[in-house]
Amino acid sequence: MTRRELFALPAAAALGLAKPAPASTVAIARSRAYDAKIYDTLRTMFDQVGGLAPIVRNKTVALKLNLTGNPARFPVKAELPYRTDPGSVLATCQLMARAGAKRIRILESFFPAKSDRELWARYGLDIQAIENCGTKVEWENTNNLGLATQYTRMKVPGSGRIFPSYDLNHSFADCDAYVSMSKLKNHWLAGVTMTMKNNFGLTPCSLYGGDAGPSGNEDPRQERGPVGHNGTRTPPKGVPQEIDLSTPREPGFRIPRIVVDLCSIRPVDLSIVDGIETIRGGEGEWNQGVEIMKPGLLLVGRNMVCTDTVCTAVMGYDPRAARGQGPFIRGDNTLLLAEAAGLGSARLEDIEIAGLKLKDAKVDFGPGAIGKRVFAA
Repeated sequence: MTRRELFALPAAAALGLAKPAPASTVAIARSRAYDAKIYDTLRTMFDQVGGLAPIVRNKTVALKLNLTGNPARFPVKAELPYRTDPGSVLATCQLMARAGAKRIRILESFFPAKSDRELWARYGLDIQAIENCGTKVEWENTNNLGLATQYTRMKVPGSGRIFPSYDLNHSFADCDAYVSMSKLKNHWLAGVTMTMKNNFGLTPCSLYGGDAGPSGNEDPRQERGPVGHNGTRTPPKGVPQEIDLSTPREPGFRIPRIVVDLCSIRPVDLSIVDGIETIRGGEGEWNQGVEIMKPGLLLVGRNMVCTDTVCTAVMGYDPRAARGQGPFIRGDNTLLLAEAAGLGSARLEDIEIAGLKLKDAKVDFGPGAIGKRVFAA
């Protein structure tokens, strides 16, 4: 183990004393189109991982979407399928309402940092249909304070890897269950992006964005690069500062560790990963070499590490690959860091797979985000 890797490990894990990471079932299903059949497919998958009602009944459910992109690309509709599918959101909300959810609060951090319904509608979300799903639905942009008057400080259990605590929008604390809807994709820096990487978006750009300034900025226009990816700028005064400024100032080190921090303070209770249509070679249209692909898959799990481990294997990769090996070309393996933190097992042999067999679900995502197309002309 390198000194770099040792930075991420809790003391017990570094000494070989950590308890085995938990494991739980992951369901895989064939789903080739965004149509009405998604409702029944998801219902079956939820049952395969223990049922939806135990997670959401009589609870406030936070539903985190993945509407990735930067300010220059909003509100332009994406030509590539790299964002959460609107029909899948509707089906998920209907199923949660049917399972007894008291309230569904739909969350994402986007620009401008406002919660107006028409801003959500830019992404093709059928606002009226979702609000008529059968239970109370709220919408909150978590890129700033949102509908609250103060941030919620959430401490990393034990000790953090980059920050000891994070100041977040209240919605990530004011919920009884937390559900993540993400895409099955490569990522330029993190290698892959599914459930856990979706949590990177928990940090509000009002505090962790490039233009947060010394006292915060409730109308942010810049992303998290300087504070998060590169560590060249500190959060505003009064916001928890970094633990160790001597750690590497580079995204491949920082992003996986911030993700593990955020997954430690806000674990995902239900992971839904959309691989019906997606892209390979990167996380969005801004990456050179991305191309559309149609794996025709959905994956669902209760443990975020287990779910992302199976997702990584479905993409044709070794979930335990070291940095420098595909797909972790430019960054440390978040799965292994999360496993070391006790968040879940990244060993396929520990994880029961329901539904479609892994060997029948595997799709060739290629070498990862290499900056050029591999499969298309």
